Amino acid sequence: MNKYLEFNINPLICQIGKNPEDFTKKDIIDFVIKNEIRIINFRYAAADGKLKTLNFTVSNYQYLDSILSYGERVDGSSLFPYIEANSSDLYVIPRFSTAYVDPFASIPTLGILCSYFNKDGLPLDLSPENTLKKANKTFQDKTGYRFEAMGELEFYLIDTNDTMFPIQDQKGYHESSPFTKFEGFRTDAMRLIAQSGGQIKYGHSEVGNFVSNGKIYEQNEIEFLVNPVESAADQLVMAKWILRTLAYQYGIDITFSPKVTEGKAGNGLHFHTRIMKGNKSMMIENGKLSDVARTVIAGYIKCASSLTAFGNTNPSSYFRLVPQQEAPTSICWGDRNRSVLIRVPLGWTENHNMMKIVNPLETTTDLEISDRQTVEIRSADGSADIYNMMAGLIVAARTGFEMSDAFKVANETYVDVNIHDNKNKLNTFEQLPTSCHESAIELNIHRSMYEKHGVFSPILIDGIISSLNKFEDKNIRDEIKKNPAMMVDIVKQYYHCG
Repeated sequence: MNKYLEFNINPLICQIGKNPEDFTKKDIIDFVIKNEIRIINFRYAAADGKLKTLNFTVSNYQYLDSILSYGERVDGSSLFPYIEANSSDLYVIPRFSTAYVDPFASIPTLGILCSYFNKDGLPLDLSPENTLKKANKTFQDKTGYRFEAMGELEFYLIDTNDTMFPIQDQKGYHESSPFTKFEGFRTDAMRLIAQSGGQIKYGHSEVGNFVSNGKIYEQNEIEFLVNPVESAADQLVMAKWILRTLAYQYGIDITFSPKVTEGKAGNGLHFHTRIMKGNKSMMIENGKLSDVARTVIAGYIKCASSLTAFGNTNPSSYFRLVPQQEAPTSICWGDRNRSVLIRVPLGWTENHNMMKIVNPLETTTDLEISDRQTVEIRSADGSADIYNMMAGLIVAARTGFEMSDAFKVANETYVDVNIHDNKNKLNTFEQLPTSCHESAIELNIHRSMYEKHGVFSPILIDGIISSLNKFEDKNIRDEIKKNPAMMVDIVKQYYHCG
């Protein structure tokens, strides 16, 4: 067996001796038998973004083979509001590449993520997971490139206030214990996520921390490695489930809510993206940001105002998207600039061997450092429908390649200053929506781009627009100015969103 696979923290990879994308039904059955697995959990994301669960008892070999081969029926109308009850039966079919050992089960249990299929045995056109799959395939077919991504998952942990070693309010960035109180929880969660198939880059405490009503609120972040986009989405959805379940076991609260309280950092869900051709990154050319990367950025700019329909899905999202809160409001981009919507972070493109400078005994490295260059979009938050948001990003990237003026758009929306300190520059840019109502309008305006090539189902777009409009938040910011208590009520209502 490959020694690198043996070293992997995921027990299925170690025992089966394959990467997940190569898992077969026989591999899963052999693992179940060898490890005396007695429960199989099917899990699948619904319209609310949360994983749903169907439990099976592994009572005999024939039944195990049957559920892995044929899946099971579920009620689609209870999972998706835009599916009619009079024709709601769906199939859920397990994707073997997503199998994992349940880290919380007392009985040996294997979990598997599933895809939805309709009555005709075809992938459900309007399911978010299938929408992402269609977007990914269309992008490859139309451009010849592959789309990869990863997410930065931010969340607050809340517990009884510990008065020892306090952190200054909103100064928790990368703090170490004992000043940060939840480092042990965070690393425990990272271990469980990695064992379940997540590929983590790192974790750390974030800016947000404060004390309120005898409780300490501490913001944390777990950032993932860049992966093929469908796997990247699965990992984020799984991570949220693991974090919530672990917090419940610890007896502490956790929230991915876009905004927890006024004046404090909100929970973003930034997405980093990378374009590949074969095994080569297309983001850097001659040590500088490539034309391919600029083309993709132009597509993000074009679609930015409607991407909020997937990434900012309830009224509390728009309490975060306000100026001076390290959250974007203007549709523009820049290098290493956290005041913009789209950021090009440092990408190890300099000519200096930094490792050798601090480690004189080292000489060279075989790693291709330019492959680490990404483009980050910073608008989405913890309420995001992860599959739809990633599908939307792919559509936006493809749109960039279809634009005749992509370079012009990229050039005109580039900034190298803090735009909040430069009103003249700020006033030249279009602004992100300020409510679900505005996001619904923008999605309807742009819907042809998302529906093109059959990627987003018109029924799905209609369903998202309807859901956004039901919040009736057209004048939400003015209403909150008149009645500040309204913000508290809205935050409570959507505290466990996504």
